[in-house]
Amino acid sequence: NRALAQPPAPDYRNLNLPIEQRVADLLKRMTLEEKVEQLTIGCWTHFGVVDTTGKFNDSTAGQALREMFRVDSKVSPRDAAILRNAVQRYRLEKTRLGIPSLFQGEDLPGFMENGSTSSPQALGLASTWDPVLVRQAFTAIADEMASAGDNQAFAPVINLARDPRWGRTEETYSEDPYLAARMGVAAIEGLQGPNFMIDRHHVLATAKHFAAYGQPEGGRNLAPADYSERVLRNVFFEPFRSAVEEAHVGSIMAGYNEIDGIPCHVNSWLLNRVLREEWGFQRYGTSDGGGLQMLVNLHHVAANNADAARMALLAGVNYDLSDGSVYNTLVSQVCEGRIPESEVDGAVARVLAAKFRLGLFENPYVDPDYAQRITNSSQHQKLALRAAQEAIVLLKNDGNLLPLDLKKLKTIAVIGPNTADVHLGGYSREPAHSVSILEGIRDRVGPGVKVLYSVGCRITAGIQG
Repeated sequence: NRALAQPPAPDYRNLNLPIEQRVADLLKRMTLEEKVEQLTIGCWTHFGVVDTTGKFNDSTAGQALREMFRVDSKVSPRDAAILRNAVQRYRLEKTRLGIPSLFQGEDLPGFMENGSTSSPQALGLASTWDPVLVRQAFTAIADEMASAGDNQAFAPVINLARDPRWGRTEETYSEDPYLAARMGVAAIEGLQGPNFMIDRHHVLATAKHFAAYGQPEGGRNLAPADYSERVLRNVFFEPFRSAVEEAHVGSIMAGYNEIDGIPCHVNSWLLNRVLREEWGFQRYGTSDGGGLQMLVNLHHVAANNADAARMALLAGVNYDLSDGSVYNTLVSQVCEGRIPESEVDGAVARVLAAKFRLGLFENPYVDPDYAQRITNSSQHQKLALRAAQEAIVLLKNDGNLLPLDLKKLKTIAVIGPNTADVHLGGYSREPAHSVSILEGIRDRVGPGVKVLYSVGCRITAGIQG
């Protein structure tokens, strides 16, 4: 009987086994090169596709993948889903062990791809004081992201914005540890869903940037954050502790900054002792984009990429989120005895566990038609509108000026550099349809009221002579 002669499926293919057992079985089958590939985005520099729809081949897929990351991308949600399906099919069917890819993306106010729904920026969502609404918003964001074949979100940002000079305050949930923690937990629950195993309508969340990133010296991004351990624990760590212990966040991203002279990417006290030993974090830690190279060219604590890789891996950074050039040195370093292979195995195990948690070995594919249908759907638009309405903050209303009585007004002046253009903020794409403040006011008041406009001032332009 031919069926009886077939060897049993390996343990890592058995979805009924615990994740830890599946990971251990797969690890022992992998070469060192295959292991290190799991710690980098190296597979994106040499990948193939198997596209059952005929939309993409190896040549056109590479071009479309690069275009997806452009601000002016025209790749539709449907085509994005087809492309990621084609890559996953190649990985599962044409590679030796059939290990799926882990697609990652940004989703601060919404999934950062063409056509997606945009919710208010994080600071606006915090202004709603409504964790239930935030959870709903990120549930919608996760659905759009997952339906296009993405698996991991680089959100939420749960740093505390405690210096208004810092240019990334819009990404945060305010300066308050409690509010940031509540909003961060809600966002993670929305992204990952209600169960430990993450279904195809949710994604792995990444809490960032650990730690004390939002109050740098002089308000300068990337600058040091030198605070006492008491301040770190009582203030800056609190949202991250909640993300780990309450929301069971799937990943933590290290910050670019340094604390007490030690860059976060090589701070073992931060990433191993506090995060893993004290809080019990067992998922995987990732670098920020280019963060490992900064150990060489900004912080000057590593002489070269090999030094940076060894230091970061031992400190608790499991994944090289850049071009892979830093962690790709681990192959030769293990062969030369400069770092034990067991350290690589520990990092790989955490990355593989995330893929098993996402169910990618069993079903990495998505429905392209659903992706097109759900992206910026009417229900998501209504949810984003409600969030925007609740995010509005009115500082004062002298003499009950608002709401405006159009029967008594003849002229309205609209002044400011942000009124005539639509600015959704960082980590966003051009919306499918947009209305500026100026345009919205003109539409609202109609022809009976004269609307005057002036830019007033420039934000970043130099002084004009």
